[in-house]
Amino acid sequence: MAPYKYRGALNIGFQLSITIGILVANVLNYFFAKITPWGWRLSLGGAVIPALIISIGSLVLPDTPNSLIERGLHEQAITKLRQVRGVSDVEEEFKDLVAASEASKKVEHPWRNLLQRKYRPHLTIAIAIPFFQQLTGINVIMFYAPVLFKTIGFKDNASLMSAVITGGVNVLATWVSIYGVDRWGRRFLFLEGGSQMFICQVFIRTIHDHSCLVFVFNILAMEFGSNQVDSYNHWVINCWVLSETSKI
Repeated sequence: MAPYKYRGALNIGFQLSITIGILVANVLNYFFAKITPWGWRLSLGGAVIPALIISIGSLVLPDTPNSLIERGLHEQAITKLRQVRGVSDVEEEFKDLVAASEASKKVEHPWRNLLQRKYRPHLTIAIAIPFFQQLTGINVIMFYAPVLFKTIGFKDNASLMSAVITGGVNVLATWVSIYGVDRWGRRFLFLEGGSQMFICQVFIRTIHDHSCLVFVFNILAMEFGSNQVDSYNHWVINCWVLSETSKI
């Protein structure tokens, strides 16, 4: 339903929500750590708030026209489509959606078809890219940043502040992806992010001066690159596989 020229940016909005949430959590952890001895309870208990927002929001989340068509609720789908487009003449688009729905129902054994020889490259890439991205260790940096920074000499407050800076870089990288995905293309972001991650990993392994600043700089640069790859994962990989199998 998103406008074509903004579709990539709006899709990465999901990633932006995640990175902002991580940044907010890191900021709160930094300030809660100053409340002794029960500040950690606030850090853990605070997760109730976003959980409530998600739960309540799911109750009022509207159905999409596609979802309504899939369930045979065509009249409701037309009404919802008119609300989304803001015009009353949506017959052509509605017919296209119905035709696409009918065509998808004619596909037999869609999951088995994924294993066909001609779709193996798509399936391999869809699995390999996120798999190897995780093997770079980016999740360790995201979830255990305070512990990681403490091991290289930062004190308690400094390690928590470093986690805040890491979260800020993550948000910044997401904004770069939103700005560039529809201008430069998703492939460019993927290649740029992968190259940046590779260079940073090699540099961290080979440097002899293991100073804190050099290490932190490379961690931040690697995370920036990882975010570009992650933006490619969320948008391209799944859509690629699904679009190819729908042609069967």
